[in-house]
Amino acid sequence: MLAAGCGTLRPAATPQPAFYSLDDSGIAARAATRSPATSSPRGPTLIVNPPHAVSGYDSQRIIYVREAHKLEYFARSEWVDTPARMVAPLIVAALESGGAFRTVMLTPSAATGDLRLDTEITRLDHDFASQPSRVRFTLRAWLVDNRTRRILASRQFDETVAATNETPYGGVVAANRAVQTVLEHRADSCAEAAANWHPSGAEVPKPIEAPFGR
Repeated sequence: MLAAGCGTLRPAATPQPAFYSLDDSGIAARAATRSPATSSPRGPTLIVNPPHAVSGYDSQRIIYVREAHKLEYFARSEWVDTPARMVAPLIVAALESGGAFRTVMLTPSAATGDLRLDTEITRLDHDFASQPSRVRFTLRAWLVDNRTRRILASRQFDETVAATNETPYGGVVAANRAVQTVLEHRADSCAEAAANWHPSGAEVPKPIEAPFGR
């Protein structure tokens, strides 16, 4: 009886958090439907700097919102890493699948490149203010000529995807779709800039300013 009584006083086990990822399955699937991509021997070499995230979006906690200007976090659902770190290899995969560059490398790397891509995540959250709930992903990006330090393209990419259900997992599925769509648009934009890039510097493309373009 004493043993049984002590057992009832033990605290209940705390549920372990579930961990989710952003992966390249969608990018790989879409790339497979296109003609096989090969690197361009005459294309520029692209260096991809690790993405950054604005304050509030730089942790592993999965964010949701119910009110404007208020960020909340799921108690038992997290990313396996920060969104910025998960997105970094996905950016490289999307750019490589396009075949517009001779080489795409993620820093840190000892190699030098013709162009540099800088990115910043300004939003990745699950919005429950409307039904169905939606996930929104916003990425700012700058493509820079390493030789001239000139910004060749500066754009903000934004994608909103309805969640499959009103759960953290439903938001994770929508987040993957939103990220993959944004990165495909980012890769297309970089490919366009690469096609107009001239290593001799005889003809430098004008900066592209499209704050909300894709």
